[in-house]
Amino acid sequence: SVSAAFWEHLRHLGLQDFPCGLGSWNKSRFNACTNPCGGQLGLGKDPARQEEAVPLGEESPDVLMELLSDRHSPWALLPDCSPQDQHLRELAVLAPELVHGSNVFQVLRSLRIVGKGVEEVDEGLLQLQQLEELILSTNQISRITSANLPRTLKVLELCCNVVADLQDLCAPPPPELQHLGLGYNRLCGPSEDKYLTAAFWPNLVSLDLSFNNFTDLLGLVSQLSSLQKLRILLLQGNPLALIPTYRGFLVDSLPRLSILDDIHIGPEERHQFQGLARQPELIRSEAQVVVSIGEIKGVPDPSTRQQLEVGSEAPVITYSYCVTYKF
Repeated sequence: SVSAAFWEHLRHLGLQDFPCGLGSWNKSRFNACTNPCGGQLGLGKDPARQEEAVPLGEESPDVLMELLSDRHSPWALLPDCSPQDQHLRELAVLAPELVHGSNVFQVLRSLRIVGKGVEEVDEGLLQLQQLEELILSTNQISRITSANLPRTLKVLELCCNVVADLQDLCAPPPPELQHLGLGYNRLCGPSEDKYLTAAFWPNLVSLDLSFNNFTDLLGLVSQLSSLQKLRILLLQGNPLALIPTYRGFLVDSLPRLSILDDIHIGPEERHQFQGLARQPELIRSEAQVVVSIGEIKGVPDPSTRQQLEVGSEAPVITYSYCVTYKF
């Protein structure tokens, strides 16, 4: 589940271990004693700005932070870690109580669980009451229930999973969602087209449906046209993208789009395809694929075996070959 992967991720970050967390290396900064000026040395003050001398055997906040940021340090994060991971580790140095136990739920804005074999998005995710970005790419998620998603979400990335049904996700989804990533899944049209409207995604700005199995261009566009805030759309890799008038029809049908399949839509292109949306008869439900073979080795040339002299009564032997392609 996502919750199990989340706790394992926190354990890997080592928020309670040196140089983070509370320990002998920083205990005097977080005790309840009164400092010489009469103030409390607790979490109310920025420990990085406290000017008292560092006791023997302890480390200053600057030194601890350097151990986190120096790429040669044994405590440095791996290069592929997210900015949120680095932020949590810095908090664990400057204010460790903020990321201790369940307190971390209140500070986490982004969660990235990639390639961890997650199959279930469970209700434990609701504890992250401030979560705005959820990245769950390259897992094994087939269904996702909106009831288990924080309502504060603005970004939901599910690329490279096995999602085939959007019904549970749309019952109803987080209302403020701005990006929905569903590329490289198993979505098919027209059964899933009906869930791609403003009735479910009123604030959607970016939508990735690339490399699924959508085939009905007219039906899909009729649903997407209700997304008034949509500016970025990815549909490449679907069978409908093979239709000759695919890009032109989309550009003219969705005038608010700024980027289609990672290519900016300029004024000249929009003018070039003007009026195409009013000619649906040009959309043919078929596509032609041309395969050119540059060179074949190890196969005898049939023509050299069939050159017979004129008037020859010898039997004719015909050679033929079958080449199969899997798309």
